[in-house]
Amino acid sequence: MPDTKQVKDYIRTIPDFPHEGIMFRDVTTLFLDPRGFRMAIDQMLAPYPGTDIDKVAGLEARGFILGGAVAHQLAKGFLPIRKKGKLPGKTIEQSYSLEYGEATMEMHDDSIQAGDKVLLVDDLLATGGTAEAGIKLIEKLGGEVIGCAFIIDLPELGGRKKLEKLGMDVRVLCEFDGT
Repeated sequence: MPDTKQVKDYIRTIPDFPHEGIMFRDVTTLFLDPRGFRMAIDQMLAPYPGTDIDKVAGLEARGFILGGAVAHQLAKGFLPIRKKGKLPGKTIEQSYSLEYGEATMEMHDDSIQAGDKVLLVDDLLATGGTAEAGIKLIEKLGGEVIGCAFIIDLPELGGRKKLEKLGMDVRVLCEFDGT
């Protein structure tokens, strides 16, 4: 009997984590399953055959897992975009708003060259703040984000619309209702 599972079927939902009322979409169950993980990486790559991509950027932290696998499949370099204070070299930074406060993302100032075409990857698109910060960092160094690929979209939180207003091509593998 053929396996008819979809990527969404491998994702576990944990109620009330990290706070009451939040439905946490846990992709670690997807990563644990070799078929599910391969399916997700293959589907993330599917829109980009023949596309000129120089680097793959992954947003901390689960975006590192996905971005590393995507970069490997494309035989391209991997660019980590990290939370402030985690990178050892000279960095540039971009702050963004959270529900209650601000956060800052960084990347090394020599991680891309002007004109590099970059695919931005992460596991979850919620409000779009982290992805927007990553896009701005790449653009500060003269890179061009050719697309944004996510496993999960939470459409009610508006992240996809925010990124599309920035002119981004946004691809997601599945959606979940709620937060």
